Amino acid sequence: MQKVPSETLPINRKERLIIPYLELPLRDPEERICDFDDIHIPLTPEEAQREASRCIHCPDPAPCMQACPVNNDIPSAMWLIEQGRFLEAAALYRETSSMPEICSRVCPHEVLCQGGCVRSAYDGPVQTGMLERFVTDYERRVKGGLVEVPVGEPTGHKVAVVGAGPAGLSCAEQLRQRGHDVTIFDAKPAPGGLLVYGIPNFKLPKDVVFARVDDLKHAGVKFVFNTKIGVDKTIDDLFNEGFDAVFIGVGANVDAPMKVEGNDLNGVYPATEFLVRANVPPEIWPQEYQGKGKLEVEGKKVIVVGGGDTAADCLRTSVRLKAAEVTCVYRRSEAEMPGGEKDRTWAKEEGARYMFLTQPVKFIGDEEGNLKAVECVKMKLGEPDESGRRRPIPIEGSNFIMEADIVVLAIGYWPDETIGKTTPGLKTYNWGLIVTDPETGETTRPGVYAGGDAATGPDLVVTAVAAGRRAAAAIHDYLLRLDKEEGKSEQPAP
Repeated sequence: MQKVPSETLPINRKERLIIPYLELPLRDPEERICDFDDIHIPLTPEEAQREASRCIHCPDPAPCMQACPVNNDIPSAMWLIEQGRFLEAAALYRETSSMPEICSRVCPHEVLCQGGCVRSAYDGPVQTGMLERFVTDYERRVKGGLVEVPVGEPTGHKVAVVGAGPAGLSCAEQLRQRGHDVTIFDAKPAPGGLLVYGIPNFKLPKDVVFARVDDLKHAGVKFVFNTKIGVDKTIDDLFNEGFDAVFIGVGANVDAPMKVEGNDLNGVYPATEFLVRANVPPEIWPQEYQGKGKLEVEGKKVIVVGGGDTAADCLRTSVRLKAAEVTCVYRRSEAEMPGGEKDRTWAKEEGARYMFLTQPVKFIGDEEGNLKAVECVKMKLGEPDESGRRRPIPIEGSNFIMEADIVVLAIGYWPDETIGKTTPGLKTYNWGLIVTDPETGETTRPGVYAGGDAATGPDLVVTAVAAGRRAAAAIHDYLLRLDKEEGKSEQPAP
C-alpha cells in the first residue's frame, strides 16, 4: 500500500491541537469484576475518526513509528481512519504486523507508539493502540470473520515451526506468503502459546487469537499439537522427515521457582498453572493439569508474589473468582515494578491491594499440608544491582505473618532447556536461551532459526512478532541459497 506522504496532507495542525483527548471508555469496575469479558468498550466509528484526526502528522521519521517494534506506519493509518477508510487502515497495519488485532490489545502502548507521540507531553497521546484494534476488529466483522493471508507461489520447500505462540505464528504467516509449506508443532493441545495459556480473557479474548489461527489454517498452515520437540521428536527428526529449515519459537515458559520453605504446600501455585486452571477451558488444558479441576478461589485469601504484568493478571483473575482478599506483595517499591502502570491501576480499581517493600520468607501450612499463612519481612532499598534497580535489603526484626489460603508465584520465567540439550550444534546461554543473530534469527546450527522469548528471554508479544517476521525473511533467503547450490551441483563439471 502506498504510504500517505505527510508533505501533501491538507492539515492544519492548530485545528488538530484543539481536538480534545479521548479517555478510553471502560466498563465500570463493579461490573467488570463479575465476568472475564473485555473491560474496554469499543469505539464508535465517529469516535475513531475524531481521535485519529488528533494526529498532527509529524515529519518523517515519526516518533510513534520509531517506537513501534514492527514499525507500523501509524501516521498513514491515522489519516486513513480519519477519512473513514477503515479497511485500508487495517490492510496497512497487516503489511508490517502479523497480528495487529492482538498487539493492539496487549502491547504496552504507553511506552511504545503512544509513548512516542509528541502530544503526550501536552494533552495526551493519540490513542493509536485502540485505533489499531478498532480497524482490525472492523475488518474481521466486514469480512465475515476470515481475514485472508495471501499465499505465494509454491516453492517446494517445507519449513517446521516449533511453537504456536506469537513468534511462531508470525514466522509461519510470513513463510506462507513466500510460498513455503509450513507445519507448526506445539506441545500443548491448542495454538496460541502465551496468548491463550498465559493472558486472561479480560485482556485478550481467546476467540481473537483463534480467529487469527483460523486465518493461517485457511492459508494452508498445518498444525500438529501435543508434540513436544526435544521429547516426542527432535530437531534432527524434523530434518529427517523432509523439512528444509526449522524455526524455534517456544518462548520462555518455565515458571521461575521461589526457594522458600513451604513452597510445596497445597495452595502454592506457579503463575502458569493458576492462570491456566482459572482462565482456560478444561478441554484444552495441557496434560499436566488434566484431572486437577478448576481452581476454587471464592472466599479465600490470595497473595500474589511478583511485580510484573503476570502478577497483575493473577490479581485481577483472583478478584473475578470472588476471592475474599487479594494482595500483591513485592520486594521493591512501586517505582521499580516491571509491569505496566495501567494494569496496576485497573487491578487497584477492581479491589486488589499492593504491599511494597515486602518479601515472603516462609510459607506456613497446617497438619494436612495446606497453606494457612505466609511469613514476610519488610525491605529497604540499597544500591542499584546489575539490573539497574535498587537492591532490596531485609530489615532485621521486621518479620510478620499474613493469613493466606492461596499463594501465586508470579516472579518470572525461565527458558526450557529441552531443545538445546537434544539438538547437536545448537548453542545456548543463560540456562537454555538460544544463541541467535538478532537481525536474522540464525542459530549456530545450519538451517535452524529462532526468535522471541526463546532467544531473548521474556519480552513483549510485539517483539516476538517482529523476531518471527525477521526470521521468516532470513529463512526464505536461506532456502533460495539452497536452490542455487543445488542448481550448481546438478550442472556437469567442465
